[in-house]
This record gives sequence, C-alpha cells and structure tokens, in this order.
Amino acid sequence: MQQWISHLSEQEVGTVLPNESMAKYTTWKIGGPADALIVPENKEQLSKLVRILHKQNVPWMLVGKGSNMLVSDKGIRGAVIKLGKGFEQTEFMGTEVESGGGTSFVSLSMMAGKRGLTGMEFASGIPGTVGGAVYMNAGAHGSDVSRVFKSAEIVLENGELVTYGPDEMAFAYRHSVLHETKGIVAGVVFSLSEGSMEEIKASMAAFKDRRRSTQPLQMPCAGSVFRNPPGDYAARLIESAGLKGMRAGGAEVSEVHANFIVNTGQATAEDVLTLMEKIRETIRTQNGIVLVPEVFFVGER
Repeated sequence: MQQWISHLSEQEVGTVLPNESMAKYTTWKIGGPADALIVPENKEQLSKLVRILHKQNVPWMLVGKGSNMLVSDKGIRGAVIKLGKGFEQTEFMGTEVESGGGTSFVSLSMMAGKRGLTGMEFASGIPGTVGGAVYMNAGAHGSDVSRVFKSAEIVLENGELVTYGPDEMAFAYRHSVLHETKGIVAGVVFSLSEGSMEEIKASMAAFKDRRRSTQPLQMPCAGSVFRNPPGDYAARLIESAGLKGMRAGGAEVSEVHANFIVNTGQATAEDVLTLMEKIRETIRTQNGIVLVPEVFFVGER
C-alpha cells in the first residue's frame, strides 16, 4: 500500500478503500481501480482530507453518481473522493432550500415539487448529485442550475472552505468556474418560487414519460455523450448519419436515442472512446461540425 494511503487510513477523514474498482461508481459500469477511494462524512473531514492530499502532492478527483464520466480501463492514479451520507441532508426554509453536495438532484427536485415549490422541475431527470449539477450547470427543458442558484459552499484545492455566489460561479452552458478552479461543492442553496402543486406535478410527470419513451434507461449509459452544437441537436445529426446501432466492442449507439452510448454487457472504456471518435469523424466529414463531448474521460491512458 502506498504511504499516503496508509497515512490517510490513520486520519479522521472518512472511509478509505484502497484499490477500489470504479466500475461500481459509474452509470456506464465501466472503469478500472482507483489507488484509493475515500468517503468523508462531513465538511470537516472533507477539508482535512483535501489539505492532506494537497500537502502530499497526491492528485485527486471527485465522483458523484458517476453519471457523466468515463473511467479508464487502467483506473485512476491518486485519490478519488466520494461524498458520504452526511452530504445528503436537505433543509427547506420558505422558498429556499439548502442541500448537501452529495444529494440526488432528482430527489431534491421531487422534494421541492411536493412542497409546491417551482423552479426545479427540469432536474427531475438529471441523474447526478447536486454538487455535480452545479459543477456542470446541468440543465434540461429550457432551464438550468444557474436559474435557481443562490450560493454554494466549496472546499478549494488547498482545503479552504469558501462561499461562492452566482457571479463567482461564472455559469455558462454546461460550465462553471469549477472547470478552472478546482474545488468540491459541499453544499448549495437554491432559490425557488411558490407554485401550483398540480402544475408542478404535471410537468414532472410529462418529463418522466418523455424520458422513458426517448432514453435507454434500462441499459448502463451516461446520458448525452455530446453537447448540442449551436442551432442543432447532436442526436439529430447522429441519427441522420445512420449511426444508430453502430458498435465498437461492447459499446453501442443506442437505437432509442442516438446521443446515448450504451454498455451492452462487456464494454470497456476503449470501446466507448473508439465509438465516440467514429461518431465525431462521421459528423465532421458529413456536416463539417465538430461534436464536443459532454462526458468526461478520467484516469490513466
């Protein structure tokens, strides 16, 4: 066991799991082992953990629900941090809601809807954590995180705990300042509005029905693989190119939604990367459009 892993095991930083398979923690069910996966349970443990890793020059990354991530078959060198149950607390205060970074974004939207609070209906089909949604400025159905965001507590790379408002977050399409400034979203405050419970319920039901009929939710996948190019849709381009059903090893372009790549059972990260490149090359050749991945590749190549 590497020395830094032994050291962490002796500290109060949460559960330390050496040589942990990342396939357990991604919705694609793909990924080799991380040197260590650490699960802190509160902000104090998280800050301490990040400080130690920073001081010892150990590279680290965060995994939420693994819904937007492709992990290398060779795994991840360094530490992977996964927020524990202590980061799944939610408290409603009038029209505001404070939620831990590890909270399910779908669950939060449902809790808000049941209280007659509107603004988070779009989140009812985004299968990640609150922290991941803030990091990505996740969105759907014409809305996104930036529309309801008030503030976030963030643990920076040196372990410092800071509070960022909308200006500091620099939200843009599927982007936040955390793409440039490394940090972990420990908690978030969202500002919602009072609404009609009937209308909220109807909207969320419609979104759910649409997801069921248009997305291959019964198979391991990671949501949309490519961002929509300006003025068009990645799924339309891929389907128009006749790429539905194209395969590379165990990875397949979904027959249900062309911008989804599914794991048919034994797909590797290399299978997915190969298929992604085939799609990009085809669209580049046929349409002159360079598709930009929406999923992140992490780990050792």
